[in-house]
Amino acid sequence: MSAIVCGQMEDRDSDRLTTRRRRNIERDFPSTNTMRSSVSDSRMEARNGVEMTQWDEEGGSPNSKKAEMKESGSRKKRNCEIFGVVMSPDTVAIAMVYFVQGVLGLSRLAVSFFLKDDLHLDPAETAMLIGFTAFPWLIKPLYGLISDGLPLFGYRRRSYLFLCGLLGAASWASLAMFVDDKYGALISILLGSLSVAFSDVVVDSMVVERARGESQNASGSLQSLCWGSSSTGGIVSAYFSGSLVESYGVRFVFAVTAALPLITSAVAVLVREERKTLSVRKSSEKLAPESLEPGFLANAKSQLWFLWETVKEPNIFLPTLFIFIWQATPVSDTAMLYFTTNKLGFGPEFLGRVRLVTSIASLAGVAIYNQLLKEVSMRKMFFWTTTLGSIIGLAQLMLVTGWNRDVGISDEWFAVGDSLVGTVLGQVSFMPVLVLAARLCPPGVEATLFAALMSISNGGGVVGGVIGAWLTDLLGVTSENFDNLAMLVILCNVTSLIPLPFLGLLPSEEQLAAAVEKAENARDVDPKAE
Repeated sequence: MSAIVCGQMEDRDSDRLTTRRRRNIERDFPSTNTMRSSVSDSRMEARNGVEMTQWDEEGGSPNSKKAEMKESGSRKKRNCEIFGVVMSPDTVAIAMVYFVQGVLGLSRLAVSFFLKDDLHLDPAETAMLIGFTAFPWLIKPLYGLISDGLPLFGYRRRSYLFLCGLLGAASWASLAMFVDDKYGALISILLGSLSVAFSDVVVDSMVVERARGESQNASGSLQSLCWGSSSTGGIVSAYFSGSLVESYGVRFVFAVTAALPLITSAVAVLVREERKTLSVRKSSEKLAPESLEPGFLANAKSQLWFLWETVKEPNIFLPTLFIFIWQATPVSDTAMLYFTTNKLGFGPEFLGRVRLVTSIASLAGVAIYNQLLKEVSMRKMFFWTTTLGSIIGLAQLMLVTGWNRDVGISDEWFAVGDSLVGTVLGQVSFMPVLVLAARLCPPGVEATLFAALMSISNGGGVVGGVIGAWLTDLLGVTSENFDNLAMLVILCNVTSLIPLPFLGLLPSEEQLAAAVEKAENARDVDPKAE
């Protein structure tokens, strides 16, 4: 449910090769999002050095200053760091929300088997239903406007996180207790998807606030923390997602999953945030004249105007267009799920093992990007990951045709190996998208602009899923007929190369910095004066 769509929109947003099969951050359905970095040691030492010189010039005691420096160093050593990010209460909250998004994968296979076996939906129908449930991920800017401009009980972040957790728990509980048709399933999945999407916008805004003004390296560290937390959650839940379905059934798994969103509600209290009211912005923040009007609508008008001033910049609009094209190529996820379960006989328990492997691989992809690839240009990253992704994706033909058995590789081992390689490459390829989206966001509309950029990305993924469903139906692939599945796999992987001619839409580092600076300066411009 929310896991399936979250997995699609983020995980897809997360596994870009399995992206050939799971494109939406989450789009790993059948098979299912920004940055803050701690102050570096060198910068801290430099500041301490300056302060020491100033003390000496003012006649202060060098010994006492050394003692201060030693105490400061001790405090810093006591701070826990993960992926180079200091784990303050805020970052713990961020990491835990992402962890929940990953651990909700506990129900991913349950949802897949529920739609396939309990509701008896065909591959094309299932893919189309999942496409509809992604709708909450397409209107994320609305959540950003609400979160940025309409404090709830005086808070822009923690209140919404708390309520999102409750909504998610209720939606899973409904699936566990009484949903028994596709329309009820659609409504429950939509509500669960709304819960995850809204909380994702809120936590993304917190991440973007910390990433603003940071380098690509520093931004990548917090992004790695976020997706590393999500991958860890996936690892925790992966194996049990299959074994529990096989042992206790899908309803039991839905009931267990209903408790997980409550973690989001619990960690909301860790968010450090000043109590706010629906007053106008500070006078130093010169936005559009409408911002002088009190109330949420005035704030929304101001943010929409500033959002437009930012998005219309070519160095922001064009890479956003590229991301959409990159995500909008068709996928064959649903058809492959039906093939592996109905034709090859893979059961829930084995698919849970595959999910465990892919979750570990996703975390490995985050680590590889964080340690080795943060400084690689986006154009080069997209070129190689897209090309390799297409080639490796075609390896599925061996599984479909049985060639793997001819060379002595069992279906099970081939499926595990294919998922492992594809997930690592997919995660590595998606990390630059998140880094780019976060760095494009100037002050003032962090949640709204980042949500808009990711909604466009998610929209591309939905388009890809719908095209994949259309091709599945066109080629006559059903729950029992897989004669044209090989052709579907070829079409999906070859068309994944379509974005390569558009790599020129991505900005250089200098162009990106100039675009963000220009967008920030737009804040000081009166739109009616133009």
